[in-house]
Amino acid sequence: MTDKKRRNERAVQVRRKLGYPLRLLLFLLLFVGRADRILLAQNHDPQAYALFDAQGKRISFQEMIRGLAEAEVVLVGEIHNCCITHWLELSITRALYQVHGDRMMMGAEMFEADNQLLLDEYMQRTIRYDSFEDEARLWPNYQTDYAPLVFYAKEHRIPFVATNVPRRYANVVKYKGLAYLDSLSEEAKRYLPPLPVAYLHDESQEDLFALMRATGIRSGENSYLAEAQALKDATMGWFIARNMKEKFLHFNGNYHSDFKKGIVPYLLEYRPGTNVKTVCSVRQETVEALDEEHNGRADYYICVPEDMSTSY
Repeated sequence: MTDKKRRNERAVQVRRKLGYPLRLLLFLLLFVGRADRILLAQNHDPQAYALFDAQGKRISFQEMIRGLAEAEVVLVGEIHNCCITHWLELSITRALYQVHGDRMMMGAEMFEADNQLLLDEYMQRTIRYDSFEDEARLWPNYQTDYAPLVFYAKEHRIPFVATNVPRRYANVVKYKGLAYLDSLSEEAKRYLPPLPVAYLHDESQEDLFALMRATGIRSGENSYLAEAQALKDATMGWFIARNMKEKFLHFNGNYHSDFKKGIVPYLLEYRPGTNVKTVCSVRQETVEALDEEHNGRADYYICVPEDMSTSY
């Protein structure tokens, strides 16, 4: 056997002995390289939110404000426990006040119409915050999510309207239907929209309310849920229309303004021709683009990552 053949055989034997370790090393190097790429992809600057217009085009905050400023009424739909949405609500309030000044009014679903006197007395510093908190039936997340809005309005003397129906009347309708409102006293009717409240059956709501009825404790409970929701929408539309002068900024759950349903038809019934623009808050896996499922819900969108912290 020649020296050359001996060298070749030894080389083959070495490669065979080192083959597995070399392949393992190569695999590890490839894995580490891939892991680094994954890590780099995950380490892009996180985005707390993105804004989109009705066509799904990503826009700046100032672009959204310029569009909202054109409207007479702005309905900001929210996810009630979304921290970023609440922060942006305050930012929207500040920005629109800079544009409208004393022409602007505010209102919110989170305050019931029979608490208007309490709200006014607090805003005018007639009563202390402790009294307001004790008596106004504030939402559990008021302090973290809505107090900044009220405080801003208070400091800048912006009229703030309690637009929602007193919850006791919404509960009455939930169990007995809208027709029962006729039997209430004239005093009670001060906190309601004009009666009778028009109610149009909406098939798109059926799955939601069927689920809610299915979770009722007693047989037949919640059978008028859709009518109770209609009462809330009508009441908010009525108190916006009755109180507004030039510009009105309103905060409510998405449900009450999505697809320009809910509050909007009642508001236009009570104040025909009003220019209304809506904002919708959505959560998605990524905020890079607006998911197609949201098409048509609003004029503008606040898009937040689905893993964003919540206030409760």
